[in-house]
Amino acid sequence: MPDIIVIGSMNADLAVRVSRFPQPGETISGEDLQIIPGGKGANQAVAAARQGASVAMIGRVGNDSFGPALLRNLEQNNVDASHVQTDAHSATGTAIIVVDANGQNSIVLSPGGNGNVSPADLDDVAFPAYKLLLLQLEIPIEAVLSAARRAKESGLRVLLNPAPARPLPEELISLPDFLLPNESELSLLTGQPVHDRTSAERAATTLLERGAQNLIVTLGANGALIVNRGMTKHVPAFKVDVIDTTAAGDAFIGGFSSALLQNKPLEEAVRYGCACGALAATKFGAQPSLPTREEVERFIT
Repeated sequence: MPDIIVIGSMNADLAVRVSRFPQPGETISGEDLQIIPGGKGANQAVAAARQGASVAMIGRVGNDSFGPALLRNLEQNNVDASHVQTDAHSATGTAIIVVDANGQNSIVLSPGGNGNVSPADLDDVAFPAYKLLLLQLEIPIEAVLSAARRAKESGLRVLLNPAPARPLPEELISLPDFLLPNESELSLLTGQPVHDRTSAERAATTLLERGAQNLIVTLGANGALIVNRGMTKHVPAFKVDVIDTTAAGDAFIGGFSSALLQNKPLEEAVRYGCACGALAATKFGAQPSLPTREEVERFIT
């Protein structure tokens, strides 16, 4: 039985590189379109599997040509996809991704089958058999909340990446063992501007007051910030030449979660996640950029 269960989204990413983002009403030329496996849930599942963790995925694909391709990709990356459903009444989720010359991206999501994931999809899941649950917000919030409740009742540690940014019910602030937002997601959750380490620490502290247990705030090129009731610690980033930031956050979470399974101390697990995220930013695309354990170990030694 796998150690990690990921309940979340699966997308076909339609990605194109451009010199700059177009202005409203403007048409510009880009490079060749690439169709790449993605979706935050699937990205995090593959990211953890490439770090040597045993992983199972739960979600939905659509009744189209993208669905079987995404399932094959999970299997090729040693992710158990046996619980992924094919939604006969929906298309597979897609993400239209534009990446500029600086490696920054702009993304438009079409949820497809991801939008139909429900608490009923979890009825046959043997939560006590797993050790760790990874959640994101590209599926309906009802399914996320149901999964978090059942995991906690079964003794699993729960990691919630509150992305894409949206308001959360208070229960999803307090239930997860780890809440992993980036700066914009932390700002939305707290209603406070977050633009540097000081403002991130201040905002994260307000979530502790609302019941959050451990905040791991990813700061992009500035690393990550750990905030809990026992410590506040900044973990520096690794310096790399950025090609594409797509899935760098998912790589961080995959690496961080695999390190937790190895019982690494919290700061060391965050540093490992930073290394995974940095390496992912050096390659184009979502899942093709996710590093292996061997690549990360060579990078940090």
